Amino acid sequence: MAGTALLGRLSWQLAEVAEVVPETDHVSSLVLRIAGWPGHLAGQHVDVRLTAEDGYQAQRSYSIASPPEDARVALTVERLEDGEVSPYLVGEVVVGDKFELRGPIGGYFVWRAGDKSPLLLIAGGSGVVPLMAMIRHRQARQATTPTRLLYSSRSLDDVIYREELERYSAADPQLHVYHTLTRTQPPRWTGFGRRIDRAMVAEVAWPGDASPLAYVCGPTSFVETAASLLVELGYDPRRIKTERFGATGG
Repeated sequence: MAGTALLGRLSWQLAEVAEVVPETDHVSSLVLRIAGWPGHLAGQHVDVRLTAEDGYQAQRSYSIASPPEDARVALTVERLEDGEVSPYLVGEVVVGDKFELRGPIGGYFVWRAGDKSPLLLIAGGSGVVPLMAMIRHRQARQATTPTRLLYSSRSLDDVIYREELERYSAADPQLHVYHTLTRTQPPRWTGFGRRIDRAMVAEVAWPGDASPLAYVCGPTSFVETAASLLVELGYDPRRIKTERFGATGG
């Protein structure tokens, strides 16, 4: 009820597109200027509302990709061909366009750089977006929190933020990024090449008795599988935070 009451107090405001950054063939990041933005935490999201000329409105929620330290807000959006909102945001929006936004929203799926517990991040597809906000927050604060990201994508071309993740992990011995490509793998691929399973998670994750903090985000079935595997491996369910999205919408 408290979350509902808070949402009721949030008002819609205009966001102006300051930059459009292509991430993959189907994914773009929109960097927004929002007057009076109150700030956010890594892992929070916003609601976006579009209004057609005839008054029809469509609304979707998108995770914030930028860290709290950034003055501008970045949303990374995957285009769904049958979606109502994402095809406009990815493919039609240009610098200077404006749309309505409400947020930030959410207080459960957030991470603060002051937490020293080992940090395990598990992402499926565009579920990497709020986890990337956490990694960027960690980098901005120059935190030394031991961090591991297990990121599942269809192919190498579908990996969002690939170069940035490579750059961060190459420069930081406390940050390790593990990829699994579920459909196609390039020649000489050295990462995983299957859907996540117990053996893979056990190889990447810390033991449960290390008291790690885990964040899992992706499609519903992916999140349920990953969270169940972590519990099987001895993780405290209270220290596994999940966020999921369905296969429809956009």
